[in-house]
Amino acid sequence: MKFKSLFLLLAFTCSIFAAENIGPLEILPQATSGTRGIFLTDVVTNKGDRIIPSILLAPAPQIGRPVMLNRFQINDLLQKKAPDLVCSNWTGSDRVRIVRATRIVDESIVKDLLTRALQEEQVRNRGELELTFNRPWNNIVAPDEVLSVKIREIPSSGISANFICRFELIAGSETVGIYQQPLLANIWKEVYVARSGVARGQLLKDSDIGLERRDLLALRDFLVQVPLENPYIEFRENVQAGTPLTARVLRLRAIIKRGRILDAMFQQDSMTISVKAEALEDGVPGQPIRLRNVRSRREFKGKVQDESTALVLF
Repeated sequence: MKFKSLFLLLAFTCSIFAAENIGPLEILPQATSGTRGIFLTDVVTNKGDRIIPSILLAPAPQIGRPVMLNRFQINDLLQKKAPDLVCSNWTGSDRVRIVRATRIVDESIVKDLLTRALQEEQVRNRGELELTFNRPWNNIVAPDEVLSVKIREIPSSGISANFICRFELIAGSETVGIYQQPLLANIWKEVYVARSGVARGQLLKDSDIGLERRDLLALRDFLVQVPLENPYIEFRENVQAGTPLTARVLRLRAIIKRGRILDAMFQQDSMTISVKAEALEDGVPGQPIRLRNVRSRREFKGKVQDESTALVLF
C-alpha cells in the first residue's frame, strides 16, 4: 500500500513537470463573462509578464443568475479543457462570482439601430430617414455585445408619417427579444421650390428656383431634377413662394400656334425638300401636329422642331 501511494505521488509529480505550468494564477473575487462563455482570462490574473491563455472553461451565465466557481472547480475545468496546461500555485480569492456582462439599451440606441436598418432596407437613396418614437421606450438590459435589429414587420404600404414597426433586437448572435414600436417618420431630401411667387405662363428659366430640404412624406409628385435651362418650359398655373415644384405645375410652351405658316421639311438621306405649311393646331417641341400644304391644301403630320420648322412624318 505504501509503495502504491508513493507510485501515485510520483506519477502526479511527473505529470506536473510534463505539462506546461502556467502559474502562479490569482483568482479574482468578481468577474464578468461575455456571450461566448467563461474564459480563464475572465476569472484569473497574474502578477508576472506571462500571458494567460484564453481557454473556454464553461458556458456563459444567464443574465441575472451569477455563477460561483472555487479554485478546485477552476483547476478541474482547466485540466479537462487543456490537459497539457497546469497551475501548481493558486492565489487570491477562494472563489469567484461571475456575472453576465450587460448593457442598458435605451431609446437613443434603439432609434439609431432602427433608423439604419429601415434606411438600408426601405428608404435606400430616396432621402435621409429620421425617426421619432411615438411612445416612450422602456429601457432593457441586454448582453454587452454588438447590437443589431432585424425588421420583422412594417405596413404593406411601407414607411409613412405614422406607422408601427415590429423588430427583433439581437446582441451578438443572441436574440434579446421581439418588440413593437409606434414611430413617426420623416424622409428628408433636397427638392426644387419656388423661392418667390411665379405667375402662370412664366418661363422656368426666368424664375427664382432653388433646392430646399423638405420631408418627402408630406409631398406628392415632387421634382428632384428640373431642366432649368430649357427655354420652352413654362408654369401652367400660379405658384406661391416656398411651394415645391411638381410635374403638374410645369408644361412645355406651345411654340407653334394654330394658323401659323412654317417650313415643313422632308428629309431622306442627303435630300431635303421644304414646303410652306399652315399649322392646324398648337404644338410644343417634339410634338406631332397636323399641317396643311399652303399650295395643294393637302393635310399631313409634322413634328415640331422649333418656332418655324416642322419635320414631315410619313
